[in-house]
Amino acid sequence: MVPGASTVDIGAAVPEIRRMDHQGGCHCGNIHVRLRLSKPPADNPLRACTCSFCRSHSPRMVADPGGLFEVWADDWSLVENYRFGTGTCDFLICRRCGVFIAAVSEMPAGARAVVNVNCLSDRERFTSVPEVHDFEGETIEIRLSRRAANWMPAIIHR
Repeated sequence: MVPGASTVDIGAAVPEIRRMDHQGGCHCGNIHVRLRLSKPPADNPLRACTCSFCRSHSPRMVADPGGLFEVWADDWSLVENYRFGTGTCDFLICRRCGVFIAAVSEMPAGARAVVNVNCLSDRERFTSVPEVHDFEGETIEIRLSRRAANWMPAIIHR
């Protein structure tokens, strides 16, 4: 800091709408994400589920039907689109560093996603305790309907 210079709290001067845009990506820098939410981070409920994938990765997931998730990669060959169980969504994982980014499901109205806030640069601002959900026994029709209603629009830049 320059002697005699004052510091300014940029966060206090930036309108709230700008603070609802979040950037992030994987650890090695290959995958990049932009997340736009309609509410501040602390007001967005986080989720976790009881599936074996989530139990082994401990993600803190967020979805905002009024928001938007965008993802792109420097090298898409290093992005694993992992499918398991019902095979109705892709779990985006970096093949180089192993970071789980999001789950994306193709729907008739376009891609929808739920995002792991642990991949965001400002992850510490998401302070709610994840609510645990058990989707075991859910039919594919109910699962897709739930995603269409609750997951957020997604743009995959390939």
